[in-house]
Amino acid sequence: MRLSILVICLFAIIVIYVTNQFLTQRFTETIRNRSEVRLALYVTNLMSELQRSSVVPQLLARDPDLIKALEDNDYSLSTARLLSFVDEIGAASLMLLDRDGRSVAATDRNRLSENHRSAPYFIAALRNNQTVYSTHQDSDDRGFSFVYSRKIENDGQTLGVIMVEVDVPRLERSWAGVSDAVLVTDSEGMIIMSTEPRWRGLREEEALARQSAPSAIERAIRVTQGWAALPADAYLRGEAVLRREVRVPHQGWKMVSFTTYASVREKVNGILALEVMGFAILLAVMFWFMSRKTASRLVFFQRESAELRALNRRLQREIAEREKVEKTLQVAEQTIAQSSKLAALGEMSAAVSHELNQPLAAMKTYLAGARLLLQRQRPDEALSSFQRIDDLLERMGAITRQLKSYARKGADAFEPVDTRAAVSMALALMEPQLKARAVNIIRTLPNEPVMIIGDRLRLEQVIVNLLRNALDATKNASNPTVEILLVAGDTISLQIRDNGEGIENLDELFEPFYTTKQPGDGVGLGLAISSGIVNDLGGRLTARNAVDGGAIFEVQLPTMKQDVAAAE
Repeated sequence: MRLSILVICLFAIIVIYVTNQFLTQRFTETIRNRSEVRLALYVTNLMSELQRSSVVPQLLARDPDLIKALEDNDYSLSTARLLSFVDEIGAASLMLLDRDGRSVAATDRNRLSENHRSAPYFIAALRNNQTVYSTHQDSDDRGFSFVYSRKIENDGQTLGVIMVEVDVPRLERSWAGVSDAVLVTDSEGMIIMSTEPRWRGLREEEALARQSAPSAIERAIRVTQGWAALPADAYLRGEAVLRREVRVPHQGWKMVSFTTYASVREKVNGILALEVMGFAILLAVMFWFMSRKTASRLVFFQRESAELRALNRRLQREIAEREKVEKTLQVAEQTIAQSSKLAALGEMSAAVSHELNQPLAAMKTYLAGARLLLQRQRPDEALSSFQRIDDLLERMGAITRQLKSYARKGADAFEPVDTRAAVSMALALMEPQLKARAVNIIRTLPNEPVMIIGDRLRLEQVIVNLLRNALDATKNASNPTVEILLVAGDTISLQIRDNGEGIENLDELFEPFYTTKQPGDGVGLGLAISSGIVNDLGGRLTARNAVDGGAIFEVQLPTMKQDVAAAE
């Protein structure tokens, strides 16, 4: 019995040590992942703000009221005109400069009549026919200004410059948190944005070496001062904060965040306390059995005592075997849970990459067309391309929202959808690929609406995936042809047929990551995602080889009932 108690004590020490190491690593990894996700969101917000402000000078440079004010030198209504735009645009400030660099209208009236002749954004705008971007440090030590400027012309004559300042302080306020510090450096390593005002204008090493440390880092140090039991990795090489760096796709910028390991020690200590309590109860029970055994020796005969000891040894062996089985089972369950999480994360990442690839390709084509139209002085047609890009951005946002809400997706967002419109929209999204190749598209659609209850965006994703596979299958065909047939009845049947080489393996066709394409051309998720979407819509996606060659993919969906349509 004494040997058993000693073994249990040693076992308890080992279990507590392993648990401490594992849980500390597990919880710190969770904080690290959250920090990476939050940093990616900050970069996305920053790029969205910059891209939105970059379009404003192009629009204001064509405003007839501002052009007339510059021509007539009458700026009595110009400031009011700019004030009417600034709230809707969301910019920090708007300023109108005449050809000599003097501010004649501004949303900040204190900056009227300032001379900006030597400012880089004014000089660069006069030398360029496009919108130019510049970053400069303010003379009154307010930080940095981020400016988009563009030359205003009329009949080939330069009239002035319109300047739009990006509202960076609003982004910095949104970054400021209880335990985070965020900074952005330019291509030379100078801090131009920061949640800590004292860091601006310095390099990262200089900012962190200041005697009076910023509030976020001070809080991090105070929280982590009692972490003597943590391994060295938790300190990130002696530092009490987690540092993360990511590239901002704008003029060589980088974003850096500092995140504290808050509450990790408290969570680990809570679980360790439960383990210590459990082992203490086990030891108490064993001591009780020891005392009972001692009392039994005084009462029972020597033979009965021998039988009791034999029974006790068998019981101990059984308990040890059961504990060993339970420990093995716990390790297996933890391994399976971790593997499932990693697999789900991999599939989710691959799905995001796969579903966003098509809108990104279309946006690239539309941007190239818009640039060509602007060079040919056809702005109205270019605005049409920008509208299409905006629609694609909304589509990408909807896709990411759907993937984000993966765990709670259902039929609560379904609505009546015309299948013909979904086919037309899918063909419009595939327009860049169709123009790049000479493919014969045969489309047979009913004259009347073909209505279903479902999600229009997800149905369009299915059709786009099937059309893209059909185009890939006809690469080697002499007369590539894709036929689209929509038939309405009790159920809706949408068939997409190609004259390619057909399907070799129908059994594994809809399995995730199964593909016959070359590496780099696809990851094998299109049909698996499409099959899941059709199943969610209450239908079925099937595939077969045609008798005369090629493949046929058929989407079968239930028709919307008339009473449902009337209710809608």
